Amino acid sequence: MCQGPRLRLLFTPGEIDRAIAGLAAQIDRDYGGEQPLLVGILKGAFVFLADLMRRLSIPVEVDFVRVASYGPGMESSGQIRLVQRLSTPVRGRHVLLVEDIVDTGLSLSFLVDYLGRKRPASLRLCALLDKPERRVVPVTIHYLGLTVPDKFLVGYGLDWDERYRNLPGIYVVEGD
Repeated sequence: MCQGPRLRLLFTPGEIDRAIAGLAAQIDRDYGGEQPLLVGILKGAFVFLADLMRRLSIPVEVDFVRVASYGPGMESSGQIRLVQRLSTPVRGRHVLLVEDIVDTGLSLSFLVDYLGRKRPASLRLCALLDKPERRVVPVTIHYLGLTVPDKFLVGYGLDWDERYRNLPGIYVVEGD
């Protein structure tokens, strides 16, 4: 039988839920009277986006984009490619880009440029997790849940080669 990596719990489901509640309160306040378009970044952000939008009291629309930068390993290739485009027009809309984790900033910089060319009324970023030690390009995070160490993380939508997304907490991968 193949043994998996050792996982150490970093954030419990309760801690994640409290962070999301705080983000939702800020977003409700800032977008009161608006109907922003939430753009989730697949695949990782779908769990966070689902929980976040259920906490919002403002009306929202949802769409998704998908970029790829990781292969089967634990390091980004650094080459970003758009795998799935938006299906909703964003021109003149308030757009909130929703990401699970900000790491190097390469994917988000690519997406901010991509969405910015579509001329939204505003474009902001909401991220559940930030790993600032890994930043290669600057990224402005308008709504941030939690800051994390420079470790490989899984759970709550975060994966390692498509595994562990289903874990309810967020875990540090400590070995394999």
